[in-house]
Parts: sequence; structure tokens; C-alpha cells
Amino acid sequence: QVELVESGGGLVQAGGSLRLSCAASGRAFSGRGMGWFRQAPGKEREFVAAISSGGRSTSYADSVKGRFTISRDNAKMTVLLQMNSLKFEDTAVYYCAVANPFFSGVYSSPGVYAGWGQGTQVTVSS
Repeated sequence: QVELVESGGGLVQAGGSLRLSCAASGRAFSGRGMGWFRQAPGKEREFVAAISSGGRSTSYADSVKGRFTISRDNAKMTVLLQMNSLKFEDTAVYYCAVANPFFSGVYSSPGVYAGWGQGTQVTVSS
């Protein structure tokens, strides 16, 4: 079982940057794909970014492509989400997620993910 704890959220002006961190504990972190999702008030949870187990493959939602970067450090058991050029519409609770065992690629479907963090709030002021 992998446990996840997000940090790094906060309040930032439009055009600013934030870096979210997801710290994992438990077994088999390095063999699984990881993802970031977000959920704004009144909206469904949506895919933001994903990274494969080895970090060589990444995938992004069209809305964040070119502005967000996902990375991972398997030795430190962390996943980062660097968010630049933030927009008001990026305001949401951001969740880190770990894929089911044997899922080592990049996945945008929430159903592939077995574990979720508690979320961290990102608020972008316009």
C-alpha cells in the first residue's frame, strides 16, 4: 500500500507559479505510474498530468500543456508538479494519485488509480 501526502498549495496571483509536491510512503512506488488531478467547486475531478514509473513518459491535459511540468524522483519517493503562468481557472484542490499495481505507464482515467492523497488547495487570484 502506498500512502500519499501533497503539499505546496497556496494563494498566488494570475501569472505566478507554484510547485506542488507529493510524498509517498510504502512499497512499490517506483513501479507504478503517478498522476495529478484537480477538482474545482461544483465540478468533477479532472486529469491534470501523469508520469510513467521510470519518468520517461508524461501526459498532460490540454488546458495545462506548456505551463505545467510533472516529474518524479523514485529515490526520494516524490512526485512534483511545477505550475507556471497560472490562471484563475486553475483554482482547485489538487490531488496526487498512484496507479494500481502493474500499471506503469501514463493514464488519464481516475479508475486506474488505486490511492489518493488528501489534496492541497491552489487558489489563483485574477
